[in-house]
Amino acid sequence: MADRDASEPPGPAAAAELRDFLTEVPAPAAVGHRIVHSGPHLTGHTLIDARVRALLADVADLAPLHVTPALPVVDAAQELLPDVPHVACFDTVFHRDLPAPARTYAVPERWRAEHGLRRYGFHGLSYAWALERTAQALGRPVGILQVVLVHLGGGCSACAVRNGRSVDTTMGLTPLEGLVMSRRSGSLDPGALLWLQRRHGLSTDELDDALHRHSGLLGLSGTSGDTRDLVRARAEGDAAAALALATFTLSCRRGIASMAASLDRLDALVFTGEIGEDQPEVREEICSALTVLGVRGGLLVPDLEDLMREGIRRIDHPGSSVPVLVVATGETQQIAAETRRVLDM
Repeated sequence: MADRDASEPPGPAAAAELRDFLTEVPAPAAVGHRIVHSGPHLTGHTLIDARVRALLADVADLAPLHVTPALPVVDAAQELLPDVPHVACFDTVFHRDLPAPARTYAVPERWRAEHGLRRYGFHGLSYAWALERTAQALGRPVGILQVVLVHLGGGCSACAVRNGRSVDTTMGLTPLEGLVMSRRSGSLDPGALLWLQRRHGLSTDELDDALHRHSGLLGLSGTSGDTRDLVRARAEGDAAAALALATFTLSCRRGIASMAASLDRLDALVFTGEIGEDQPEVREEICSALTVLGVRGGLLVPDLEDLMREGIRRIDHPGSSVPVLVVATGETQQIAAETRRVLDM
């Protein structure tokens, strides 16, 4: 196999980069595309045809950082590989059976009925992968587990899984709700947005840009949205970096605790995502202040290469009442698995 990773979202050069890559590898039998938001009409991973492509374009504004740049790549891939199936794999599918109280916003019925205002949840491909690995590590069937999964990366969220199904999650209609993130604000008092518009004249575009690109850890620190940078800066006495990390880890604890409220018990706390994998300081600061849930600090720090090779490590000490695990991010592998399932390969 071969792979090529890019650190930036796909742009105008994506088609040429994909064409170059395809000249170096055997012809694929199928293509799986990660599409963050399915919208209201697509509830499962599916082949991409003209109807599906149109539906995706219609919901792109619900996840503008993700779906909008993904669709030109879908078009380029279909043009370059017209004779193989292309499958859309959605982050929302993992949460499709959210109970009504967990997916419903307390807003007028007309908004819910006419505009489809509801919670969807995201990071589902990551959660599906992490859940299977967790079940294997604990030696228990997925269908009996009650766990909180936490995906910490550029985007951050938490999810409650009861008996193998998502029953609550911190992200909502869009991937902007919930935990503090790298550059996204997470949840914010809606009254604050109304006040900024009315009192200070901020436009919708200004709010959109600020909340998606200039908030979160970057907005708090003024220097970086990367926890690695902030841990170093805090050690050097940077007060803004210290506040950013303290606010972030408090947000994570709030999210984890709120997810635990949807469970009968906590069989495990599971971290995944780039921060979840390789930022032991963040994991420690989250867990050491979650004693109310039976979680303890003093976590083990696995070697990152060992974690990448093995895929999962348990990091709590023997005798802990709640296992704490780290799962190497597996979204790409999950896309491959879901693509094969759709095509019965």
